[in-house]
Amino acid sequence: MRGGTVQINWHETKPVLACDFHPISGLLATGGADYDIKLWATVSDIDQKKAPGVTYQSNLSYHSSAVNALRFSPSGELLASGADGGELILWKSHTVDAGDVWKVLKSLVFHRKDVLDLQWSTDGAYLISGSVDNTCIIWDANKGSVHQILDAHFHYVQGVAWDPLGKYAASLSSDRTCRIYINKPSKTKGVEKTNYACQHIISKTDSHMPDESKSARSHLFHDETLPSFFRRLAWSPDGSFLLVPAGSLKSTPTSEPVNTAYVFSRKDLSRPALMLPGASKPVVAIRFCPSTFSLRGSNTSPFFKLPYRLIFAVATLNSLYIYDTESIQPIAIVAGVHYAAVTDIAWSPTGNYLALSSQDGYCTLLEFENQELGSPISVSAEKQVVVDTNKSAVQAAIIDNGNNASLDSAKENVESSLTDKEENKDGKQASPSTRVASNPSKPAKRRITPMAID
Repeated sequence: MRGGTVQINWHETKPVLACDFHPISGLLATGGADYDIKLWATVSDIDQKKAPGVTYQSNLSYHSSAVNALRFSPSGELLASGADGGELILWKSHTVDAGDVWKVLKSLVFHRKDVLDLQWSTDGAYLISGSVDNTCIIWDANKGSVHQILDAHFHYVQGVAWDPLGKYAASLSSDRTCRIYINKPSKTKGVEKTNYACQHIISKTDSHMPDESKSARSHLFHDETLPSFFRRLAWSPDGSFLLVPAGSLKSTPTSEPVNTAYVFSRKDLSRPALMLPGASKPVVAIRFCPSTFSLRGSNTSPFFKLPYRLIFAVATLNSLYIYDTESIQPIAIVAGVHYAAVTDIAWSPTGNYLALSSQDGYCTLLEFENQELGSPISVSAEKQVVVDTNKSAVQAAIIDNGNNASLDSAKENVESSLTDKEENKDGKQASPSTRVASNPSKPAKRRITPMAID
């Protein structure tokens, strides 16, 4: 893995708030506080053992405020972008002699305040968006109209996700709840219509007192003081589990909260099955690699019973953890690359690039060598992930050197061993450098261990 912060003028030194890769061409789109969307082509220098870079391709100007979210449709034909003030635009690619040109197709009007996150349905027919107006809206992309409004949240909706299998949708809000919606189609004049209803509201869990005789309810998520506009959650590509950021869990009512991300099994979306603790800063975004990989035969995690490996990236305010579903430890950790909060992450369609955007006005680009992440395979739609929450399996998994790992010990994280960024004596910021902790051949002294939530 090579990479680092690409030192170019991404958005006129303004914060870069969103990023996404085109699913076909692999072009990188970024949205910024300069009101523009820019397209970039990745440049690989891995043969020269140099960090990857980008070259500017084109500029999409239409928004009148900061662009907070952007996502290409699954076919790559459309691009959706959400901005401050409730602006939501659909762009369409047109092929001309000079190449592809993106033009405004529709303006989706209904949100009254800033759009913070959005996601396409797998078939590209619908779009879901979350806003500062406390609502989620499901849009009919073909008609450019509102299909359904989900307005049960009491604070900003900062993350939305769509089940790849089309049965569920999910939203995460600064009201400290994650809501799971289930599709209950209704028929009108013989025509079946998509209709989502709230099935689960995930907010609190039991935390046990030291004497184990009593328990108290504690919040699972950070409140509105979380210093980020975004809580970008994600479904696995096969739809078998949901990863949710912005977790803050107390093992006891008097203990300090642990920053975490939660894993929800499709078999039971009413409560988290696992947590990924250890980050010193809150988790703000999660993205899955679109590729599926063959097993490496080194399964140290009994939580996921998969005939293949999935890889996902977990971004905190100041670092990045890369996990796979075959191991307990992160397979890579990147920290110290940005001077302000990370805002978004994106994988290229082949999984060989991973991009991070930040409020410091820069993006980090990581490149993986051929087969570095594993051997890509094709997976049939019938195969699904199984999250094993059997208590004996969980207990076996959280033993480290013969001692049961607790939430408090999990709080000792790998980041504490990474040195902090420094500034030059003249007050200017030093150029960020990538610090990577790869999975060692023998057990590390500090370990980020997935925990089961009883």
